[in-house]
Amino acid sequence: MSFEKGSTNQPITAEDLGQAYWQDDVPDFKAHSDLPSTPVDVLIIGSGYTGLHAGLVTARNGRRTHILEARYAGWGCSSRNGGQISPSIKPSLAALTTQYGPEKARAIRNEGTTSLEWIEDFIKAEAIDCDFMRSGRFHAAHTPWHFEALAKDAVKLQREEGIHSKIVPKGDQHSELGTDAYHGGVVFTRHAAIHPAKYHYGLLRNALAAGVTISEGCPAQNIKRDGDGFIVSTPMGSVSARKIIIATNGYTTDLVPWLARRVIPIGTYMIATEPLPSALMDKLFPKNRVVSDTCKVIYYYRPSPDRTRILFGGRVSADETNPQISGPKLKADMCRIFPELASYDYTHSWTGTVAFSFDKLAHMGAHQGIHYAMGYCGSGIGMASYLGMRLGQQLIGDPAGATAFDDLTFQTRPLYTGKPWFLPAVVGWYRWRDQQDLRRAARTS
Repeated sequence: MSFEKGSTNQPITAEDLGQAYWQDDVPDFKAHSDLPSTPVDVLIIGSGYTGLHAGLVTARNGRRTHILEARYAGWGCSSRNGGQISPSIKPSLAALTTQYGPEKARAIRNEGTTSLEWIEDFIKAEAIDCDFMRSGRFHAAHTPWHFEALAKDAVKLQREEGIHSKIVPKGDQHSELGTDAYHGGVVFTRHAAIHPAKYHYGLLRNALAAGVTISEGCPAQNIKRDGDGFIVSTPMGSVSARKIIIATNGYTTDLVPWLARRVIPIGTYMIATEPLPSALMDKLFPKNRVVSDTCKVIYYYRPSPDRTRILFGGRVSADETNPQISGPKLKADMCRIFPELASYDYTHSWTGTVAFSFDKLAHMGAHQGIHYAMGYCGSGIGMASYLGMRLGQQLIGDPAGATAFDDLTFQTRPLYTGKPWFLPAVVGWYRWRDQQDLRRAARTS
């Protein structure tokens, strides 16, 4: 039995209204297997980076491993993201120290750095062709006072954590990014870029070669205990498993309500321009950096791996929308930063869903015997891959799987059940603050 890419028995959502630029570069690939008729050692729900990395470890260590995927392998944000890799830890060392003490805080921060270095080694060892490069990130200040804060933080990060960066004042900005829309920034030299769909495709191929099997178009509907194991029901039948991993991140449902109450799904939106003249690309991105900015509702963008297009992303509205609406808005935002692009169209507009946690940290662990890793807060390429691998190690009993995230309290909030009713108000407030900052900066410049 095979499952064709694009066919599904799931309801159509806004996700289906946009073909990600990245998906043009990977072949349709049939990963489907029938449900196993005998119990498996490890059943993984979700075939993104987390699930595939966990499955790769368990299968290579002799565990019979099967994945349930609601649509097709790679349908979600693993092939729809911005292709930027950073250390992934959003809270500062000082903030984490206040909450957890200095030793634990440093351990958490170090996990981010480890994930960034580990993923390059993994890609090389696995021979995955995915356009990985240490591009460096230009983190741009949208106001003069944000630049001052960035510069101070950069010095502090170098002194306290050994994180190398380069401070770029506004007068030197064009050496990094061809725009006058910002007020300088900081280059983080170790940050990286990747082709996310090629990376997922290579990971998928290697997982299948290791013995992982996948049932596509087969969402998990219910989990119940069965002695020391579990029985998971699907539209195609039931699967028995000794251990279960939930690896759904932004696509987490109420299959396990405890998890749904702890992650906040947030849509993020992207466009890809039509091919641009090489001289224009050289002017706008002279160093081939990936870019983010200091807005509360951030923009993130980069050249395509072949430097023919700009891939531009951000949050365009308080409410969730669809790519037909987000595309023109993203182009307008892009042209505010790069007026030279006004006469160029975009060819792709798409969306994907990330997951934030209430404490802005990734989380992994087990609840009532069900293992999980999720809540990557928009920095999921490195952290989802790394924690998926560590989770796989934990399930085979390898002590190397221990992480600084293992004993963190996975927070929720009263009245929250997994549907972020508060998000439009929060995003609206942040967008208003960003607009006020930009107006104030324009008056004082």
